Amino acid sequence: MLTYCTGWMKVTFWGAARTVTGSKHLLELENGKRLLLDCGLFQGRRAESAERNAHFGFDAASIDAVLLSHAHIDHAGLLPKLWKDGFRGRIYATHATYDLCSLMLHDSAYIQEKDVEYVNKRHRKRSEPRVEPLYTTEDADGVMEHFIGVSYRQPFAPIDGVEVVYRDAGHILGSASMVLTITEAGTTTKVGFTGDLGNPNRPILRDPQQMDDCDYLIAESTYGGTRHDPPSVSKQRLAEVVARTSGRGGKVIIPAFAVGRTQEVVYVLDQLWNEERLPPIPVYVDSPLAVNATGVFLAHPECFDRELVDYMREHGDPLGFDRLTYVRDVEKSKAINDQRLPMVIISASGMCEAGRILHHLKNNIQDARNTVMIVGYCADHTLGKKIVDRLPEVRIFGETYPLRAEVVVMNSYSAHADEPGLLDFIGKLDRDRLQRIFLVHGAPERQEALKTALRRERYRDVYIPEHGESVVL
Repeated sequence: MLTYCTGWMKVTFWGAARTVTGSKHLLELENGKRLLLDCGLFQGRRAESAERNAHFGFDAASIDAVLLSHAHIDHAGLLPKLWKDGFRGRIYATHATYDLCSLMLHDSAYIQEKDVEYVNKRHRKRSEPRVEPLYTTEDADGVMEHFIGVSYRQPFAPIDGVEVVYRDAGHILGSASMVLTITEAGTTTKVGFTGDLGNPNRPILRDPQQMDDCDYLIAESTYGGTRHDPPSVSKQRLAEVVARTSGRGGKVIIPAFAVGRTQEVVYVLDQLWNEERLPPIPVYVDSPLAVNATGVFLAHPECFDRELVDYMREHGDPLGFDRLTYVRDVEKSKAINDQRLPMVIISASGMCEAGRILHHLKNNIQDARNTVMIVGYCADHTLGKKIVDRLPEVRIFGETYPLRAEVVVMNSYSAHADEPGLLDFIGKLDRDRLQRIFLVHGAPERQEALKTALRRERYRDVYIPEHGESVVL
């Protein structure tokens, strides 16, 4: 790990460095002020996740402000822990991100409390010490009081000498890229952060808006070296999977993030239903968070693209149709698994690490008539990644189950830009001004692929930082 001397403006990569999760980048100014870009939960091997999430690598109370790109837990999920450890500054986020975080952070805390409750029951039986949750619902409520809602394209000053502009990143509702204009000792430096960039021409959300030129860029690299199928192909494949699975009497189980992916899949199913391309089987969205998040989506039409607005005029609510049922109640969720009829079940979480999806997988993964359809990125060592890799057996709730269900992987539903999308976005920035690009939020092989592509495009300095590495700007 390389660490440079202090006394200059520098950035330290405390998360999403040579990995996809736990976005967290500390920007320290010459005057001693500290800004944190994102504060995300790390997801991966249990022991590694526990260690990284428990220790920030810096004093939480020393952070003056947080600039939040979007509400996904791997970008916002450690904010209650930051507050618990002494942070009392401001958190700047778009209005939609604020609304989503008010749901998601509380939900994350509730899940952790319930998980610890279950673990402590087992520990009592074994006379083992109690464990504590990473944070509680009280911590989640506490940190929400520090949010400041901001609008796209409207400059704001989180601290003296720094002006920030958010632009729509097209990733999930309320997602933002940002450029920080930092003025110190008569010198102005512009630092860009892509957050997570979306795909152009995707349903529901607008295409990513271009950021201004900058001197340094921190860029995601999730799908470096890959190319997504166009939306028309994804839609056709979804129709084929549902028809094929229902034809053999099976269920389609779709692990999907409660925010973004669930709404997009529902919207495409709504289109297929109106086009009479779906068999007459029930579709369930089994996730209280997804139900609540869908309400937030409908409350923020300012984030919708023109295609969705036109569709709503003709068909009404795009996130609900005749065969669709949203499930909140636990008993109704259990009842779904008792049914032996063909159906589609969309449930969180997308990486199959927590939530009701685990129960649906446990009850259905052994049946060859069923299909598990993965519609987004699954990080290494998660249950979702093991299903993507089609391991013959997987462990769920500590028990081993044979994986007999068909597995269909459709990364074209990802909310991340592929390599052509990333190159197009970065390619609009002034090459002569851009001194260095830092690649984050990607597996090492994906980062190396994007680095090679950027060097081919004549970007002279593309760097992949290590976890905890500090670099002077």
